[in-house]
Amino acid sequence: MNVSAAFPLRSVQSTTAEEIGPRRPGAIYQTSQGQFEVLVLITDPGEAAQLLRRDAARWALIVRDVLRPDGQPYAIGDVWTTSDYLIRPSPATAVYTPAA
Repeated sequence: MNVSAAFPLRSVQSTTAEEIGPRRPGAIYQTSQGQFEVLVLITDPGEAAQLLRRDAARWALIVRDVLRPDGQPYAIGDVWTTSDYLIRPSPATAVYTPAA
């Protein structure tokens, strides 16, 4: 049995985009842990690995919990799941364009 035919590899680029999901700077999303604003998206693997202290990290987010008045920014590497949902898209990826 050809293993690569049975289990085709996905490209790293599409996997990274799927893991990050719609979380871009300015977006607000909710998980079971809280509601978070994305402050920074880091896609440099070296910087992400150092920030998260994981050699295999390819990306990282710096987020702030908006439900906590004293919420401080911190780095995460949690993947986007079906239980997460977008509250507000980032301004750069807004669905509607401004009227002329």
